[in-house]
Amino acid sequence: MTWYKNWFDSEYYHILYKNRNHNEAKNFIENLVSKLKLKDHKIIDIACGKGRHANFLNTLGFNVVGIDLSENSISHAKKFENKNLKFFVHDMRKVFSNNTFDIATNLFTSFGYFKNIKDEQKTILAIRNNLKKDGLLIFDFLNSKKTIANLVKKEHLEINNINFRINRSVIDNFIIKDIEIIDNGKTYNFQEKVHALDLYNFTELFEENEMKILQVFGNYNLEKFDALTSDRLILIVQK
Repeated sequence: MTWYKNWFDSEYYHILYKNRNHNEAKNFIENLVSKLKLKDHKIIDIACGKGRHANFLNTLGFNVVGIDLSENSISHAKKFENKNLKFFVHDMRKVFSNNTFDIATNLFTSFGYFKNIKDEQKTILAIRNNLKKDGLLIFDFLNSKKTIANLVKKEHLEINNINFRINRSVIDNFIIKDIEIIDNGKTYNFQEKVHALDLYNFTELFEENEMKILQVFGNYNLEKFDALTSDRLILIVQK
């Protein structure tokens, strides 16, 4: 089983990241809607997880479909479905619905998981084909240069009486997080592995698939991107 299938379907993944900043996510979405003047669009949220971004977009009046490979995450997300909000288990390397959506979102570093760059290319092509002509992709990735420069190599967290021992490293241009979990006397091991792609890499990937980067932002307030200081690499890309 691949690391992302194993880890994202684990209860420990959701425990470790349970305190993600929902207000930050909400503000990010509101900033995007205002900046891009989004209105009455049909949106596909790709690698949607438990659906927090998709849910909030739906509350703003958008028709949203969320897709994710994790059956556990989609099972949770489905509890919030309505006529304009639907969730499906789906591999983002495959087209969900051709020429259907005005907007695609891929948020919170939900890309760069695959060992083979061809799988990353398949994902970009699938995203493109999900979009209508001139459709937009909102793409939110870590700023790999800053992340690597400020890498915390060792970290120990205790959450719900569960110990998480995290070791971070960079190997073969992948940012790797090895996670040892000690729960009730038992030890479990998981891994996160994200390709350390930068703006140049993404420019190439999108151009290969006939997509164009229109705007680049460096944080959730949509301020200017700086490769050395920005926390995020946020791209607005057009089909």
